[in-house]
Amino acid sequence: MHKPVLYQEIIHALQPQNGRRYVDGTVGAGGHARGILEACAPDGHLLGFDVDAHALTIARENLAPYENRFHLVQASHITLSEQLKKLQWDAIDGIVLDLGASSMQFDNAERGFSFMQDGPLDMKFGINAVMSADEIINTFDEKELADLIFKYGEDRDAKKIAKAIVMNRPLHTTRQLVAVIEQASPRRGDKTHPATQTFQALRIVVNDELAAVQKTLPQAVASLRSGGRGAVISFHSLEDRIVKDYFREQSKELINPPYEKIYEHERGAVIKIINKKPITPSVEEIQENPRARSAKLRVIEKL
Repeated sequence: MHKPVLYQEIIHALQPQNGRRYVDGTVGAGGHARGILEACAPDGHLLGFDVDAHALTIARENLAPYENRFHLVQASHITLSEQLKKLQWDAIDGIVLDLGASSMQFDNAERGFSFMQDGPLDMKFGINAVMSADEIINTFDEKELADLIFKYGEDRDAKKIAKAIVMNRPLHTTRQLVAVIEQASPRRGDKTHPATQTFQALRIVVNDELAAVQKTLPQAVASLRSGGRGAVISFHSLEDRIVKDYFREQSKELINPPYEKIYEHERGAVIKIINKKPITPSVEEIQENPRARSAKLRVIEKL
């Protein structure tokens, strides 16, 4: 099994210990989970989430040596509080969230995440996604498409791409969509492929990824016991901004915070930020795994 992005950095950040409880909010093939279970042996436990049934099947195989010490659920990490109650875990000692699509999702052409392989325009992480990328591409009007590509893909050619998509519809495969984008936005000399940002935007909207991050972070912080660690890996600026802003707000001491009416006094800082600047992959890791190049890791500790 290939080591996941920032593997050593995650284990160092969480500092897993024997007998403690940990959560992997995006378990994927189980790479980070395996490292945590190894480090918290012989009696540490882990709860792993993934909405992707195929990912959970692979994770169960990879984590088999640690049976009776892990619990895997096919659910989004936004159900964190609910799942902890089911296990009767009152608090946890560490949580990792590795946001975005996993390598095995990109590598499976049938999932439609990769613009490098031909496949159906699906992009759903799991069964809970409301609509596929195909439905968005073929039903949204030109302005809706342009707004989506600009907001979630941060693509300066959003209007050109949206216009080209509407003119060339119907589009049902990744290769068809890539051809349209390449024609509308050639971008000669750019390091990134011209379809990168449109595919990112579609994936974010299909899976409502930003809302999921916003819903999970407060639960993650609330569930940590004093001294517990939280680690979040993000892969694009919109996610990273949400994480950075939330952690910064929770690390401040506030007087009569307006959104917490129950307090009539100062609210002390809830967390301590461990790394002021995000941790990024080494040159060696990026050479081994080019997909790691945009990863940013932020780590906090519960006060």
